Amino acid sequence: MIEAMQRAAGAALALALLGAAPAVAEPLSWDEALERAPGQTVYWNAWAGDERINAYIAWVGERVEALHGIELEHVKLTDTAEAVNRVLAEKAAGKSEAGSVDLVWINGENFATMKQNGLLYGPFAERLPNFALVDTRDKPTTVVDFTVPTDGLEAPWGMAKINFIYDSARVTETPGSIPAFADWAAAHPGRFSYPAPPDFIGSTFLKQVLIELTADADLLQRPVADDAQFQAATAPLWAYLDALHPQLWRAGRVFPASGPAQLQLLDDGELDIAISFYPSEAQSLIDNGRLPASARVFVLDEGTIGNTHFVAIPFNARAKAAAMVVANFLMSPEAQARKQDPRHWGDDTVLAMDRLAPDERALFEAIPAGPATLPPEALGPVLLEPHPTWMTRIEAEWARRYGG
Repeated sequence: MIEAMQRAAGAALALALLGAAPAVAEPLSWDEALERAPGQTVYWNAWAGDERINAYIAWVGERVEALHGIELEHVKLTDTAEAVNRVLAEKAAGKSEAGSVDLVWINGENFATMKQNGLLYGPFAERLPNFALVDTRDKPTTVVDFTVPTDGLEAPWGMAKINFIYDSARVTETPGSIPAFADWAAAHPGRFSYPAPPDFIGSTFLKQVLIELTADADLLQRPVADDAQFQAATAPLWAYLDALHPQLWRAGRVFPASGPAQLQLLDDGELDIAISFYPSEAQSLIDNGRLPASARVFVLDEGTIGNTHFVAIPFNARAKAAAMVVANFLMSPEAQARKQDPRHWGDDTVLAMDRLAPDERALFEAIPAGPATLPPEALGPVLLEPHPTWMTRIEAEWARRYGG
C-alpha cells in the first residue's frame, strides 16, 4: 500500500552522502527477461501486516511458478525502509551485483529516496507487455508517485484511497470534513483513533488533515523550502491534533500500532470509526468474519487522498529477469481482478477497462460488490499526495510531540 506506504526517512541522509549508484547495463528486453526468468528465485520484499495480502502474495507465487518456473519468496517486512536500508548497506559495501532484494513493494518517500540516489534498476516498466493495459490517462498517479515521476523505474499494481469504516449499528451520522471529525470525536470521546506514524495509515491521516487545514494546499505539491515554511504550513495541523487527541481512544495517550490493529478495535467494539486505504476493505473484512455485517463506508465531502502503489527492482538485484516477469504478472487482468475482489483483498485495479478483451473485463464484472462497498462514483474526488519531503518532516515532528 498499501506503502504507501512505509518509510525510508532514516536512510535519506546517508544515501545522499553516498552519491549515485554505479552505472548499470541497458535494461533487459521483454524477450530476454522471459528467456532468463525460468529457474530464478525472486526475493520479494513486501509489507506483511495483513493476512489477506500475505495470502494474495502466496497465490502470486503459485501462479508465477506454474506459468514461468519462477520461485517467489515473500520477505516479510514491517516497514519498507528495512529493504531500502539493506540495498543502501549493499551499495556502501560495493555490492553492485547479486543483491539480496530482487523486488520491493514501494511508493512515496521510499521511491523518491531510491530514485534520487540511483538505487533502482531500469527503466523497465514500459518494457512489460501488461503496462499497455494500465490507465495512465485517468489514473495519473500510475506514472507520478507522490509528485515524483516514475520514469519507468517502478510498475504500478494497485490503487488506494482513504475511506472511513464505521459500524452503522452504533453510528447514525458521520462527519463530512476534518473539522467535523473533531466535533464528532468531542461528542463521542474514546470512539475514534488513528494508527501511530510512521504506519502509513496514520501518516496519511495526518496528510489529510494538513491538506484540509493549511492555508495553501498547493504548496504541498512542492518540496519543503525551509524550516520556516514547514512550521507555518503545519501549524494548523498541530493545533488540530492538540485539541483532538484528548478525545481519542485512551485519551490519545496511546495509538493503534497499525491499520489492522485499528480495525480489530472496530470489530471488538472499542472504536466506532476506523480509517482504511482500500475502498473494498470493509466488505472484504465482513466476508472474512473480521467485521460485523453492519460495517459501512463513508468518505469526506471535499475528497480524500489517493495514490498508487508499485513494485520496483533494485539496481543490484540478483534475479532481474524474473522480477520483471513477476511485475508483469501483477499487472495482468487475472492478477488485478483477483486483487480487486474483496474476498481476496479488495484493492482497486490500475488497469483501463476499455483496453481489455471482453473475457478479461468479465473477470472484473464478476466481482461481488456487497453492501459495504461504495460504487466508484460515490468515492468522491481524489486529493493528491504531498511531496515526500513533507511527510518525512511531519513524521519526525509527530514523534517529537506525541511519540512519548
